[in-house]
Amino acid sequence: MDTKDKKSIFIVAATAVLAVLAGWLVFSTVRANKAANKARAEMEQLQLNMAQKDLEREYQDLNSEFEQFENSRRYITDDSIKRELNDKYEAARIQVEKLQQELANQKNKSAAEIAKLRGEIDTLRALLRHYVEEIDRLNKENEALRNENTQVKEQNRKLSLQVNETTRKNEVLSERMTLAERLNVTGLSLSALNKKGKTEKKVSKAVQLVASFTIPQNNSTPVGEKTIYMRIISPSGQLLGNGGRFSFEGGSVECTAKKVIEYEGEEIGGIKIYYDVDTPLIAGDYTVELFADNFRLTSRHFNLN
Repeated sequence: MDTKDKKSIFIVAATAVLAVLAGWLVFSTVRANKAANKARAEMEQLQLNMAQKDLEREYQDLNSEFEQFENSRRYITDDSIKRELNDKYEAARIQVEKLQQELANQKNKSAAEIAKLRGEIDTLRALLRHYVEEIDRLNKENEALRNENTQVKEQNRKLSLQVNETTRKNEVLSERMTLAERLNVTGLSLSALNKKGKTEKKVSKAVQLVASFTIPQNNSTPVGEKTIYMRIISPSGQLLGNGGRFSFEGGSVECTAKKVIEYEGEEIGGIKIYYDVDTPLIAGDYTVELFADNFRLTSRHFNLN
């Protein structure tokens, strides 16, 4: 065998060895890539599993926090608001539990599924935040109304004391003159009316209140035009209406309504003063007071159902 043949054999052998080495290198690379991809997939699944567990804990915390507001929700007296909030939260909660069950039944999770679960839980969180804000707003409104009601009651109490004191002084200093000259009122009544002007049994449905009375004959009372002022106090102690103001013993007093009559010394029957209801009324004791010529003519209590 000559040198040229030996060189050819060597080249063929070297090529074969290189081919084997190249094949082994390719196989090793593919196997290494498969192992790396498997490890990466397992790591991703582990991370997704952990994310699912975290979201489940967030859901439990949100649900527990929502249940803690059960007592506070009683401040939401508007049934439509309460029903809307409850329905939205319940629908979102059911969707979260459905997604949780689907993920629990799957061996491999996807990032999209986890993201969808997170979106539903974020919806729950937003609803809970809205619930808290609504309760806080209503609490503040209720507190403001309670404070306002307290102030109104105090103002009415002071006014009542003022009226009583003025009346007492008037009775002490001018009893004879008062009895002789002031207008008398008899047959005072208070009724609730519906839209047709008929008597309404339920005061909560009334659109008007009407006070009816008679002014008897009194020859000692000066004749002429008389303005009769009416005050109606609700069961909560609040003055109804906004009929302006009138002078009373040097002070200024608010009234519900007023009526001008022409008094000629003779009896006037069937006098009516109306009040147009501008706020829902409640059942209970209503007080009606009538004033004229710087006198409180009468004060009566009426129970309206």
